[in-house]
Amino acid sequence: MQINIIVLAAGKGTRMRSQRAKVLHTIGGIPMISHVLDAALSLQPASVGVVLGHQADAIEVQINKIDPRIQRIDQFEQKGTGHAVQVAVDALPASAVTLVVYGDVPLIQPQTLEAAIASATKGRVGLVTAVFADPAQLGRIVRDDEGAIQRIVEFKDASPDERQIREINSGILAAPTELLHGWLNKVEPNNQQGEYYLTDVIAMAVADSVYVDGIFAASPDEVKGVNDRIQLAELERVYQHQQVEDLMLQGLSVADPSRVDIRGTLNIGQDCFIDINVVFTGDVTLGDNVYIGPNSVISDSTLGDGVQVKPNSVVEGAVVAGGCELGPFARIRPGTELGRGVKIGNFVEVKKSKLSAGVKAGHLAYLGDATIGPDCNIGAGTVTCNYDGRNKHPTVIGRDVFVGTNSTLVAPLHIGDEAFIAAGSTITKAVADSELAVGRGKQRNITGWTPPVKSKK
Repeated sequence: MQINIIVLAAGKGTRMRSQRAKVLHTIGGIPMISHVLDAALSLQPASVGVVLGHQADAIEVQINKIDPRIQRIDQFEQKGTGHAVQVAVDALPASAVTLVVYGDVPLIQPQTLEAAIASATKGRVGLVTAVFADPAQLGRIVRDDEGAIQRIVEFKDASPDERQIREINSGILAAPTELLHGWLNKVEPNNQQGEYYLTDVIAMAVADSVYVDGIFAASPDEVKGVNDRIQLAELERVYQHQQVEDLMLQGLSVADPSRVDIRGTLNIGQDCFIDINVVFTGDVTLGDNVYIGPNSVISDSTLGDGVQVKPNSVVEGAVVAGGCELGPFARIRPGTELGRGVKIGNFVEVKKSKLSAGVKAGHLAYLGDATIGPDCNIGAGTVTCNYDGRNKHPTVIGRDVFVGTNSTLVAPLHIGDEAFIAAGSTITKAVADSELAVGRGKQRNITGWTPPVKSKK
């Protein structure tokens, strides 16, 4: 049977106190609505439509990044969830099944959605519920004496006894489209808010002798929505725990699972170790036996076998071959490629450069737009002057070159194999193979000079 999915994302999210639409706030570095759409698309539905209202254009940009086939459905007047679904369901084939999910419920799992759909394909309503220790102001599930679901009551409309119920309505449901369409046409705004509630269709289904199948979520966290930044932070921690726990089951060692953040995708080899306060963003791949030291940030990079990232280092947009050592306090910027066994020490910055195997830059250097051959030594304080105020220029260094401490290499520049740059030199001209380049001002030693005298106040 054909499955169509409706994602509700029209709300303003006033309690977020933000200029950004609520569903564009992130969990694990990914917009909440993207999490929901990923789960929806994994079910391979015939269509996915997102009901939009507040900041519709901005949300549409995000959903188009995921899949341009996702349909935008405008709800020009926000009259409640029942109205939002009605706007979307009118265009769907009556013979299909419709699944309704929410753009601000980011941790919903495909297995739960599949169970709801399976119920709807049997002519039932599949309603996702969960039992909360503190249901707060969520809608309550009202069952009869035999345990069958009879209706949902919103907190503001609930009696004192109904507010004691701990089973809550997630809002997520699946139903035969033809039945859902008919029920929505009968929904009335008979509540304090004057809104059309999707939850009213449950009582209508019961009245029509359509069985309402309660689908328990695997965890209450799965159906928690986000209405403010406190709830956003709570679900962020839940999500991070899930990601780290999954990686630990794959063999990752973590010093403290509560102090690692994965804001993207992390792929790991065997026997990797992650110390405290490490952040991964974008797509990161670690080979075998990789060590990431505390307080480091790794973004959109590939690290080969045996790489060691020492404390307080940043690696962004780089490809790092096996056996490299980075840091502490190193910064590897986008476009950098490091060959096997390269050593980048403390307070060294490398930008858009290719360093061949065995290169060493131990401390206090800047290497930008450079190509450096194998087994070179870059002394402390070395700077490749790659920017003339208008354009960037390359520095090319051959193999086995020694660059002495506090050298300034003014690009564009070529230094040949086995050349030697004397400490304290400013090099502006090409250096041939095996040449010694000295670019210092002439030293003068003056005897009998008088040092300055401190003035009296």
